[in-house]
Amino acid sequence: MPGDDAVRRTVLHVIPSVAPRDGGPSAAVLGMGRALRTLGWDAQIATTDADGRTRLPVDLGRTVDHHGVPTIFFARALGVGFKWSPALAQWLRQHVTDYDVVHVHAVFSHSSMAAGRACQAAAVPYLVRPLGTLDPWSLGRKAWRKRLLMAGAGRRLLRGAAAMHYTTDEEGRLAETALRGLPRPIVVPNGVDDEWFQVGPAGANVTPRLLSMSRLDPKKGIDRLIAAFHSIADEPHARAWRLTIAGDGEPSYVSTLRALARDGAGRGRIDFPGWVHGRDKRALLAASALFVLASRQENFGIAAAEALAAGLPVVLSAGVNLAHDVRAAGAGWTAGETTEALADVLSLAMRGGEERRRRGARGRRMAEAFRWPAVAAALVDAYVTAASPDTPTRSAAGVVQSHAETPAHGLS
Repeated sequence: MPGDDAVRRTVLHVIPSVAPRDGGPSAAVLGMGRALRTLGWDAQIATTDADGRTRLPVDLGRTVDHHGVPTIFFARALGVGFKWSPALAQWLRQHVTDYDVVHVHAVFSHSSMAAGRACQAAAVPYLVRPLGTLDPWSLGRKAWRKRLLMAGAGRRLLRGAAAMHYTTDEEGRLAETALRGLPRPIVVPNGVDDEWFQVGPAGANVTPRLLSMSRLDPKKGIDRLIAAFHSIADEPHARAWRLTIAGDGEPSYVSTLRALARDGAGRGRIDFPGWVHGRDKRALLAASALFVLASRQENFGIAAAEALAAGLPVVLSAGVNLAHDVRAAGAGWTAGETTEALADVLSLAMRGGEERRRRGARGRRMAEAFRWPAVAAALVDAYVTAASPDTPTRSAAGVVQSHAETPAHGLS
């Protein structure tokens, strides 16, 4: 461990990828690193060069500045999903003792399992942020692969953690319905950059637009959103509305979505501007009337949090864990899992301009809790507790068992 003058001041974040195409997790870990460094913590990232099926154009094996955070990249050797990297695992074994605490992001990835092994061998405390992967919905996807991984290194990773980091209470609740004996939970939301609070509604420039921003992936429920829009597009109050779907994904899936958009009553009023960022993204938020995230599963929903900070009311599906907090704050609308339920809620939200303004104002107040200084301070508390010699931690010999009565999740 570092000397006394550095105790509880160094943290290593280990994550499979920081590529922009990987969405919220990549953005969040960079935001965490920058915010922690403003509080005097030496926050660093270890990751791979994975960028989907391609690779990020980065130097390997040496620390570089990556969007304001010291980051060391290693080659992904095999596996687009698992992101196997022997070089990263070797580096972790050699250097994990340089840090007071390690923050592991993801579960079913080689980098996470390698970090857990290295920390346990060196008695370095670590936290695990599962990114929604312990949600029963997620555990049911590629279940056989997850059963196999959880039977070995995945189980060991969870057993040895000092704490589980969830971004919402609902994420933690769902994880604990699937698994017994998880380490103690801490709930710290993802952060939102100050620029989103400065967007402000565009007033007269706001158009009757439903806006969705996300990776274009089946998990995100874009197909359901398109179908819901088609089903209400001919209603008198909806005829002036457009649906804008910002984001990118696998070309074949994007083509499928475009075909769905052309086949219904709303055809000609559904736009696909591609991936937007920076000034263009802020302008699109400011000029929209309603933000929609229809994901089948989402442990937080950073794009929704940015919309809330900008004062834009949101419609969230029940699969978005942030929906529970939005409903409690009266900051938007939440919809059930079916296309019909989503269409009903969209139709209701599209009718009431004054109610949208009220809920947007509540959303901005709600989003104050997502400012990075508050998030970083909460993370520091978690790190200090984890690194304290008086903090009880779970042995790697602890028990993690599944609540499921069937082997569907493969964790029993």
